[in-house]
Amino acid sequence: MNRRPTLLAAITLTAAAALTLSACGGDSDSKDKPNDKIAGADTGKEASKTPGASASPATDRPTVKLPSDVIDKYEDWKTGDDAKDAVLTDTAGRIDATNDAIVRGDASAPGLPFYYRDKALTGAVEWVQEYQDANLSFTGTTRYFDPKVTLRGSTSAAVVYCADESKGFNKNRKTGKVDRTPSDESPYVLYNTRLEKSEKGVWQATVLISKRGDKTCAG
Repeated sequence: MNRRPTLLAAITLTAAAALTLSACGGDSDSKDKPNDKIAGADTGKEASKTPGASASPATDRPTVKLPSDVIDKYEDWKTGDDAKDAVLTDTAGRIDATNDAIVRGDASAPGLPFYYRDKALTGAVEWVQEYQDANLSFTGTTRYFDPKVTLRGSTSAAVVYCADESKGFNKNRKTGKVDRTPSDESPYVLYNTRLEKSEKGVWQATVLISKRGDKTCAG
């Protein structure tokens, strides 16, 4: 299968200082391109099924409805702590909104500025644009698991999570052909994110670092 590029050190904002969770390194896969060997990294969302954590109130989230062949599967995405679960809810919302933008081929999708800010937003827009330029979309299921949340006061947080991309595939946007060519790259990706809470109560990504093949996720 052709592996999707992991997202993305281009989204990094003073990453080494910003992220402190012990599982994470500063490595990333920002050099990957959409036509490199990739697996369904942020692949889709299961019938618009975002984890039922307690998101920050009083702000309407963008409506995201991915096609039935694109599924995001979130495992153990609730901690039982309301504050941490709100962070995870917006993290899942960011993943879904990014996938929605890629699938629709729309780098100006409203979900991007909703869930990203600053240099992270610039990096996310560029990433989606790379898919557009390559005439690529994707199909399949991605499993997101083992999330760890660290709160730093009431407006700052760090989240580390894993993705299993083994059931995701590149799809040619024009022909609809799915590339199932076997890949030598690991389907497991470790994501390390820094989030800040906006004035509207939305947890927005300001830093996102990824590392493909990290043993934390591959077990």
